[in-house]
Amino acid sequence: MPSADATTRFSDRVRNYVLYRPGYPSAVLDVLRQETGLAPSHAIADVGSGTGISARLFLDAGNTVHAVEPNADMRAAAEAALGGDPRFHSVAGAAEATTLPDASVDYVVAAQAYHWFDPPAVRREWLRILRPGGWMVLLWNARRTDTTPFLRGYEALLHAHGTDYASVNHENVTPERIAQALGADFGRRDVPSEQVFDYEGLKGRLLSSSYAPNEGHPGHKPMLEALERLFREHAENGNVRFEYDTQIYWGRG
Repeated sequence: MPSADATTRFSDRVRNYVLYRPGYPSAVLDVLRQETGLAPSHAIADVGSGTGISARLFLDAGNTVHAVEPNADMRAAAEAALGGDPRFHSVAGAAEATTLPDASVDYVVAAQAYHWFDPPAVRREWLRILRPGGWMVLLWNARRTDTTPFLRGYEALLHAHGTDYASVNHENVTPERIAQALGADFGRRDVPSEQVFDYEGLKGRLLSSSYAPNEGHPGHKPMLEALERLFREHAENGNVRFEYDTQIYWGRG
């Protein structure tokens, strides 16, 4: 099971998470249609669904989404944003213990979350809730770290000021760890995406991250001072650009 810290560490960051975290490009749906046959009739279990960013992607595609999230504050944000859609179902559960019935969904999706999970436990649970022939999908918006001077500076800032950035970075997830959930014969494709921020947006994006020290922490002020310097140095027309590779992994249950 995930640690208590993994379950609760975003509770004080919900507003910034809602406002500044990237969504997922529609190209994700195109890939899943091509590679797995995703159709609007399919039911999705979105595990570790957070504030509903990935749930929105699948709702927009016509799917029914069971959004499974253990953090009450993040779950409430998703309910506020998406609760008016009759195809959205909020579930208080964990990736390893979803509470969903046996063979109840066609896809299990974990977006920006799998690195917090216990792989053997989630595979058992996901196989339990999947219908025969169902699919398991992992998504990440992987921020590029060295394609521009700004992105190189931002990465250096995280290493200098993040509380535990190196240890919780999802890039630590190896192909072997992915195979523990998806099986050895998993597929992968990447599609590009981006965000453009003014300074307030950049600050909100940083503070949405669990490793960024919040107000009251001794590292908070020095981090923001460094962020302001970085922004002044690299902003063009008042903005900086985050570039992402949206990573899509899939495996049959």
